[in-house]
Amino acid sequence: MKKFILGSAMALLLSTAAHAETIGVSMALFDDNFLTVLRNGMQDYAKDKGVTLQVEDAQNDIAKQQSQIQNFIASKVDAIIVNPVDTDATAAISKLAADAKIPLVYVNREPANVDSLPDKQAFVASNEQESGTLEAKEVCRLLGGKGKAVIMMGELSNQAARMRTKDVHDVVATDECKGIQIVQEQTANWQRTRAPT
Repeated sequence: MKKFILGSAMALLLSTAAHAETIGVSMALFDDNFLTVLRNGMQDYAKDKGVTLQVEDAQNDIAKQQSQIQNFIASKVDAIIVNPVDTDATAAISKLAADAKIPLVYVNREPANVDSLPDKQAFVASNEQESGTLEAKEVCRLLGGKGKAVIMMGELSNQAARMRTKDVHDVVATDECKGIQIVQEQTANWQRTRAPT
């Protein structure tokens, strides 16, 4: 899946920005394990293709991420990749890139404006409904349809966290899993160390 996401994002940008030389990348947070894997994969792929990545850490700050996008535009990058800090703030980012006529690809976190992305903009990631459903069904199977469960949610500003949590509730409401009691539900911001104890 990781290689598919990376390859799809880079291929889309390279085809859209034919012969792209510099791509600005704004990552929501460098300290996140999965995003580190994603970032390293992008850097390796870009190196193989002879593309320069200018990678920035938004440090989970919406204003900082928007400033990074503005800086990419000012430095005239050929394309932009964004792993959004807040998926509800993507309309403004899309507008900045569209006004500058710079191709943009959102990765991993579905932008709130996914159904109205401007030309030369795309979204590449997994299907969050499928992800949440599969993980909940596996927990249900392992528990034999009954027991107690804790839900550790990602960042609530993130569409993926909200969707996966809804999917878990939907699965637990089914006949085969309704014997599972959710005893605690808290955000852990995608980090195991912040999980409820």
